[in-house]
Amino acid sequence: MQAAISKTNIKSFQKTFKSNPAHKLSRNALTRTSMLDVAMDWDSFRMVDHTYSHTIPNEMKKVTNQKSSGRCWGFAGLNLMRLTLCEKYKLEKFEFSQNYFMFCDKLEKSNYFLENIISTLDEPYDSRLMMWLLSAPINDGGQWDMFVNLMEKYGVMPQSAMPESFQSSQSGLMNRFITRKLRENAATLRSNYAKGAKITDLRKQKEEMMSVVYNMLCICLGTPPDTFDWQFRAKKKKFKRFNNLTPLDFYNKHVDVVLKDKVCLIHCPMSNKEMNEHYTVSYLGNVTGGDDISYGNVEIDVMKRAAAKSIKAGEAVWFGCDVSKMFHRDLGVMDMGLYDYELLFGTEFKIDKQTKLEYGDSVMTHAMLLTAVDMKGSQTIKWRIENSWGVKGGDKGYLLMADNWFDEYTYEVVIDKKYLGKKVLDIFDREPVALNPWDPMGSLAR
Repeated sequence: MQAAISKTNIKSFQKTFKSNPAHKLSRNALTRTSMLDVAMDWDSFRMVDHTYSHTIPNEMKKVTNQKSSGRCWGFAGLNLMRLTLCEKYKLEKFEFSQNYFMFCDKLEKSNYFLENIISTLDEPYDSRLMMWLLSAPINDGGQWDMFVNLMEKYGVMPQSAMPESFQSSQSGLMNRFITRKLRENAATLRSNYAKGAKITDLRKQKEEMMSVVYNMLCICLGTPPDTFDWQFRAKKKKFKRFNNLTPLDFYNKHVDVVLKDKVCLIHCPMSNKEMNEHYTVSYLGNVTGGDDISYGNVEIDVMKRAAAKSIKAGEAVWFGCDVSKMFHRDLGVMDMGLYDYELLFGTEFKIDKQTKLEYGDSVMTHAMLLTAVDMKGSQTIKWRIENSWGVKGGDKGYLLMADNWFDEYTYEVVIDKKYLGKKVLDIFDREPVALNPWDPMGSLAR
């Protein structure tokens, strides 16, 4: 075939299409019906069963709702902590303030961005690194270690102390204008540096810039309270009140989860990564001076065994995945056999997990909680997921993930060290290999 498509090529394509009656049937169906409905496999659909052999004992009845925001990683982290809080105080319902979490994250991300600008002052403005830094300085996304950094520095509060605002639930415009201000600030810092300004002078200017960002966040999200009271009635109607708490008081005294005891395992079978190796991601973070991103790259079976062990011990698992693939939102099902796209289009899709990552077909897009696993002997069959999209879809907001989907589209799990063997833990004792900022393993933070 020549470089350009010829009329002869078109005629040949038409002949090939018409030669297969199944193509006509698929065309007639898809021009009038959703592709998801047409491609759905009946056998997979009829096998949907939201029952599991092992479930955490304190699973919440009502899932949370991040609405039109990208705070899934924070919701998943806060939901992990609320499980232990509600078990400790016998609460039927509770939510941490996701708005407060967002406020702290945006403030720290803004400072982190400006510090990255100061550290790259000699970088050409149109370099790949600068373009990457400028592309999305304060997007809603994040990673596990970023969540831990925020908890350790700022603590948490009940949602009642700082409820959701319109902008926290619909964050697009807020992000747009703060990003515009930060890009303006970046240009100012670089321009002043080119004119001879010292780093100490630039940091003084940065402090003034951060004051403006703080004002914008207060306008959009409300002003975080320094202290608050927390009161509730437990399951047996027993009333309790705690007065004059700070967010760090609340975190340290009432949240019985030691986040520092957990490590992040990834499965990233790419040609530029080794298994059983320690990785970090350059220029990815939120809290300046906080812990860097830390990943242990392991085989998928290691991740699954660790996650199942944690669930069987009663602890949910924070995890990251590519949620949009082979997923039916209304049914709340993630299953590699759910859709028969090969039959629908009359072609095979042979791209494997490594190729998907290396050629941009898949990245981490969403974080949730694993709360149950169905096992036959030592074999994992399916997983239950606490999502943060409200109660619509699946089993009142809980999703079902087939084990084959875990293999293909789950990239990250966070596991307490006590559920891991020495071989895995030793990975984290090594100096981490720094990945490029645009590596797929950093995508959840975008």
